[in-house]
Amino acid sequence: MAQWHTASAEELARNEQRSGWRTVRKVAPYLWPADKGWVKIRVVLAMLALIISKVIAVYSPQLYGAAVDSLSAKGVPPLALGAVGLTVAYGLARLMTNGFQQLRDAVFAKVAQRALRQLALETFEHIHRLSMRYHITRKTGGLSRIIERGVKGVEFLLRFMLFSIGPLVLELLMISAIFYWMFDARYLAVVVVTIAIYIWFTFKVTEWRVKLRRQMNDQDTDANQKAIDSLLNFETVKYFGAEKREAARYDAAMAGYEAAALKTSYSLAFLNFGQSFLITSGLVAVMVMAAIGVENGTLTVGQFVMVNAYMIQITMPLNFLGTVYREIRQSLVDMGEMFDLLEQPSEVSDKAGAKPIAVEKGTIELDNVAFGYDEERRILKGVSLNVKGGQTVAIVGASGSGKSTIGRLLFRFYDVQGGALRIDGQDVRDVQQESLHDAIGVVPQDTVLFNDTIRYNIAYGRDGATEEDVIEAAKAAQIHDFITALPDGYDTAVGERGLKLSGGEKQRVGIARTLLKNPPILLLDEATSALDTETEQGIKEALARAGEGRTVITIAHRLSTIAEADRIVVLEQGEVIEEGTHTALLEKKGRYAQLWTRQQADEDAA
Repeated sequence: MAQWHTASAEELARNEQRSGWRTVRKVAPYLWPADKGWVKIRVVLAMLALIISKVIAVYSPQLYGAAVDSLSAKGVPPLALGAVGLTVAYGLARLMTNGFQQLRDAVFAKVAQRALRQLALETFEHIHRLSMRYHITRKTGGLSRIIERGVKGVEFLLRFMLFSIGPLVLELLMISAIFYWMFDARYLAVVVVTIAIYIWFTFKVTEWRVKLRRQMNDQDTDANQKAIDSLLNFETVKYFGAEKREAARYDAAMAGYEAAALKTSYSLAFLNFGQSFLITSGLVAVMVMAAIGVENGTLTVGQFVMVNAYMIQITMPLNFLGTVYREIRQSLVDMGEMFDLLEQPSEVSDKAGAKPIAVEKGTIELDNVAFGYDEERRILKGVSLNVKGGQTVAIVGASGSGKSTIGRLLFRFYDVQGGALRIDGQDVRDVQQESLHDAIGVVPQDTVLFNDTIRYNIAYGRDGATEEDVIEAAKAAQIHDFITALPDGYDTAVGERGLKLSGGEKQRVGIARTLLKNPPILLLDEATSALDTETEQGIKEALARAGEGRTVITIAHRLSTIAEADRIVVLEQGEVIEEGTHTALLEKKGRYAQLWTRQQADEDAA
């Protein structure tokens, strides 16, 4: 048995650091892709614009100080520009600083947007590659929130990886050099000590705030997934009059978010005030030294003003550092969750060199198949079954006998854990999943439709289907007349999950969609069990037409729907206990006959 232990604070810190560096390493290639020369050019141009803006920004206080000295008649203005000329030059310098910053952002914007789009697409594709097991255990609301926060963090992190720490260090070094060269080491010492304490304070408090941010994210995710879960189950909520219960449940989750958000806000106020106190203390100390210098005659009034301008100029990037470091740490947390998702391995994947499946006859063979969703509980215990091409075989049994599991293994939502499952002699584990999915059409018990038009939902069966193809499939599924009788016809919106249509109408749309796909193998997974008897009869006719010329496996609970099957297989606790035609199994008076008699009695009583 695995041994669990509580990680120490040091271990958590190391893991957090590794996670941060992992995120940086994964994002960095988007800045410098080997096969995208235009991206590299834009990055270089953005860096050049950045450097030029910083050089101009550091020089501009010199013009300001010279203008003040010119006005006080204690300085000699360079190039005889005069106070007005120096003031205009100072204004132009500030304008150019901003101009090059905006140019930098404009040049880099395409790089950032490309990275955001590419990473969002990779995440979306990866989620679709993840196994059925992952999706049935993961809450959709929480998953969407993780992706949303992670993708939003991409542009910010990409931008400030280039435009924050490096440029800040460059600007501080240039200003420090000017202080040392124009004044003396005391000024430099005050500046360096102020910056060092400021950075230490910012990093320490931000580390604390990151933990609060993570708690807030967890509460936000929890509240969001409760809201989505409740809305997806709108009908159930109404059936049980549980609106107030759901509202109270959501409010409790939001109360947790509120408490975490308040802590985050309070800690931000503490951080901002602490930063302001430290930088103001440094500013006052330097200004006092400069004022004494002016009184002693060692400094001019212009130099006093210039010291003030430089200290204010230092304040801006230092405040910027606090914000950037805070946001970078928060982005790393948000993106770390998304990269955890991207690193989630796909349980079912194609083998190296897997080839497309070749379906000729459509023969399906289960050879001693064993499978369980959990290691402790086996669902299928050595099931062997042979379905000849073009044959219709029904699989029946009590709930939990493993009927639907066979369908999931055939479609390869999961891999068998023992034995083999073959189509025309090809093990489904050895072929490409995409080709396998193309070869099998599924009509589930509950057809779920996209929140779009009927046309879109039928056409979803085959990419590039024409209007004629859609209508032909609808006619085959016996739903064309119903659609044309609607005010909007094929443009009728079906609502979320198809809720605007009845169960029978949804099912016919699902059958039409599968017929349009035109697969050689058809899997009917309790396709009529949720329908009334009259609707079921109509659907049976549509399904019978759908099965013509195809290999059909029908997973059935209602036995009346499969009496005409070529063969019926009875499962009991994951094992085949009977097999034969409807008539032969009734004559045998075994398990199938018991199930049949019981259902007939129930229907008669109803």
